[in-house]
This record gives sequence, structure tokens and C-alpha cells, in this order.
Amino acid sequence: MTRSQKPYSADLIKAAEHIAANQFGKAEAILRPYVKDNPADVNGIRLLGEVGIALGALSDGEKLLARAVELAPKYTEARYGWANALYKRHRYEEAREQLDHLLALDSSRLDWRMLKAATLVEVNEYEEAIELFESVLKLRPDHRQAYLSYGHALRAVGRTEDCIVAYEKCVEVATGVGEAYYSLANLKTYRFSDEQIAHIEELLNDSACEFRDYYHLLFSLGKAQEDRGNHQAAMAAYVKGNQVRGRNVPWDSQKFHSDTEELKAFFSDSFFAKYQGKGCDRKDPIFIVGLPRSGSTLIEQILASHSLVEGTAELADIIALARKLSGKAKRGDPSRYPGGLARSSSEEIEGYGQGYIDSTAIQRVTQKPYFIDKMPNNFSHIGLIHLILPNARIIDARRHPLDCCFSGFKQLFASGQGFTYGQRRIGNYYRDYVSLMDHWDAVLPGRVLRVQYEDMVNDTETQVRKILDYCGLPFEESCLEFYNNKRAVRTASSEQVRQPIYASGMGQWQAFEKWLDPLKEALGPVLERYPIERVDS
Repeated sequence: MTRSQKPYSADLIKAAEHIAANQFGKAEAILRPYVKDNPADVNGIRLLGEVGIALGALSDGEKLLARAVELAPKYTEARYGWANALYKRHRYEEAREQLDHLLALDSSRLDWRMLKAATLVEVNEYEEAIELFESVLKLRPDHRQAYLSYGHALRAVGRTEDCIVAYEKCVEVATGVGEAYYSLANLKTYRFSDEQIAHIEELLNDSACEFRDYYHLLFSLGKAQEDRGNHQAAMAAYVKGNQVRGRNVPWDSQKFHSDTEELKAFFSDSFFAKYQGKGCDRKDPIFIVGLPRSGSTLIEQILASHSLVEGTAELADIIALARKLSGKAKRGDPSRYPGGLARSSSEEIEGYGQGYIDSTAIQRVTQKPYFIDKMPNNFSHIGLIHLILPNARIIDARRHPLDCCFSGFKQLFASGQGFTYGQRRIGNYYRDYVSLMDHWDAVLPGRVLRVQYEDMVNDTETQVRKILDYCGLPFEESCLEFYNNKRAVRTASSEQVRQPIYASGMGQWQAFEKWLDPLKEALGPVLERYPIERVDS
């Protein structure tokens, strides 16, 4: 215990018990007045900061943990909490700095090694991350999370056979195997054995099955049954999985529709005319937007195979900027975005663009002049992107609505994407997406390049040349041989984009059509724009 620390009081002990039981609201109710009355008690400050992180108040939590370290520089648990907060806020270099400080004090701490490895993954330094995961597993061969994270890193760099071994080992050594099974299913190319399917079903029928395991296992079972052609059983698992996960990841379709309409009303021809010629003139970013499972990773892999383009990841920087511009301190507060942009000066607009360039620099590990930001949800922020980065390229990856939406419906995402957990949810979302993209086409004609997945499959070279022409890049044969690119890929399509283009991904919804009426009804008139072409099974 450092000199600045005091022994835990009765209040702190009670708060810690609530934290151990995941009762963070109760812990906060004790800690907030305690810290107010004891502003130099670093134990209280640290606990309140960690509660803030658990409740999603990342900014407040990070400030509290930084304050605890300021008061007690040798308080390693507070410093570790601060590093974790920095990691969750995507401030990876700062997190790494704190973790290096900690590991210099004690390199044997496995939790510190794990967080540093996770941080390295986020900045595409996979080699060192994999070495750290291996060092943890050498000391703790039963470390469940280490096997999972190790498997994820191996998958990203294309070491598929090794990542399968890691995931299967996780099933063997630990309880909580749902995520390991789903990681295998999410490879898309993996096929479950009869014994594995029986084990999944056994776990699902166990009343003691943990909630997190339960929905992971349901999506795993859906994939296993689909691969075997058992479409009714697969659909039953997918529907149940979406129902269970959807309760945990709420989504307000009407709110998203209202937000979309607000964007369309604000970002008008006259608004863009006012700021014409403004913003940051950098040409580095190539944005790929759309829906998940729309073919965006394929486009990214093609572009990242060019000698002048670096692939990064789905970057949260534009979304973070939009949140900052909203000025919201908490969820229920009114938003100043996008309306507040009307009061921004030319200097501020340019600063926002340069700020994006600066904040994404950590993701760039080469000297290539262009880089890709593949955050699909950025389609909502094309107006902002054009405003602050008028020379950036923007590509809309689009796929037939039934294929795209059904693929999203049967995908379990690591976080967010609440709009996918229900046929009506994702159908409404796709309809709003098309409506907003129509608006960008109207007020910014020619600004966005649309690439239809089906066209990419049917005439790859023509589409590749079109993409490169739009980006101002010379044609390179390597873009047609994108499957040979050894770069790290983190998304669910990582194994698919390491293979030549194939047509089997089209029309997969057809085997499930009898159960897709809610999706068709939600899509409504959007379906009329995309004639249904039956794919022979």
C-alpha cells in the first residue's frame, strides 16, 4: 500500500462487494458521495472510476483513474485501471505507455500482459501481440481468455489452422465455451463434427448455461445446421439467438429513422455550397461504408493489395467526432449534431479534418500515401466526411437487400450493431440506409462510388478498374489477386477474402425464404429496386 492510500473503509468494502457481484449501480450510489467527502482517498477514486468504466461512462471513469494515479503514482491497480480506460477509449498509445510502465515494474503480471497484447492488436502490431499471448499460455495453459484472444490474433494474420487449434483448446480447458464455439463458426469455412453439435445442444439444454454462452451457442448451432442443409433447425437457432441477444442489445428503429431524416434535412445543397472549398485538403483516407456483410471487406482487400494503399480497420474516429459534436453529457441530453455545424467557422471545419488525420495516424504502420477506413456505419456521416475532408474518397459497398440483411441477421457481432438482431430491425435499417444514400447522391452528385457486390462477383476486373479509377490509382494486377495479400484482417470475412471470388455467397437467403416474411415487409419498396434473381442451389 502506498503512502497516499488508506485501508478500505466499511463503505468501500461494501462497494467492492457490489462490484464483485456486478451491481455497479449500487456501488456507484455508495462511492459517489464517499469520494465527494473524501476527495484524496485514492481507493475510493479508483473504485468509482472502474464503476464508471463498467457503466459506460468512459470519459468520467478515465479522469477518475488518472486522478488516482496522480495522487498515488505507485498505485499499480489504479494505473492498470487507467490503462484499461484508455484502451476502451481507443487511446492506444497512451494505454501502451501505462502498460509498459507497469510491466517494467513486474513483467510476471498476466493481466497486464493480456491488456498490452490486446492494445497491440488494435494498432496492428500482431507479431508482438501473439508472442505475449503465447507467453501467458505458457504460464497458464488453462487461461480461457488468452486462448480466445490468441485465436483471434492468429485468425487476423491468416494462420487459420493454428487459430482453430487455439479455439478448440479453449473448448477443452474452460467453462464458458460459447464464444469459442462461435469463433469456430465465425470462420465460415469450419465444419462442426457430430460430437461437437451434440455438445453444443447439451450445453444449451443445461439450465446452468450462462447467458453469454447461451446466445453464442445458439448462433453456433445455427451455422452448424445450415452447413448440413438442415434449414428449419438452423432458422430456429438463428431466430432464438436473435431474440436472446436482442434483449441485451436494444435498438430503436424509429429513433434511427428520425435521426436519418434530420441528417437529410440539415445537409442540403445550400449548406454544402456555403462551405465549398473548406475543410482539410488531405487526400489520404478512402472510406468504405454500407452495411456489415455487404462485401466491404472484399473491396478493402482489393484496395489494400495496391502498392499505394494501406488497409487499417473499422475506425471509430468519425463516429467519435460526431458524438463530440453532439455535446451530449449523457444519453438523454439533446444533441447539437448535426445542427451545430452551421455555426462552425472555416478554421474549425479544417481542424476537424486534420484532427481525424492525426487521430488515425496510430493505425498506419507503413508510409503508403492512402489508407482505408472501413467503418460501415459511417454512411450516416458522409455529409460530415465531405465537409471536413472534401478530397477523401467514399465507396458505398452494396449487396442485394435480402442477402445482406439475412447475412447480418445470422451474424453475432462482438459489440454494437443492435439493428441486426431482428428481421424487422435490419429491414428498417436497410431501408433508411438506402434513403440516406439517395440523399447523398442528390446533394453531392458523383461524390460517392457505389459498388454492387453482385457486379463484383460477376465481372471482377471491370469493377476493380472502376474502383481504382475513382480513387485516382493506376491499375495493378495485385488487386485482382487480392486473395494472396497476407495483411491482417479482423472482420468476419477474413477467411473469405483470402480466397478467389466465388458466387456461392449469393442467394443464400433463398433456402430460408419461407421464414423471411417479416424482413420482406420491413424492406418494403426497397425490394422493388432489386429484382429477385433465383440462384440455383
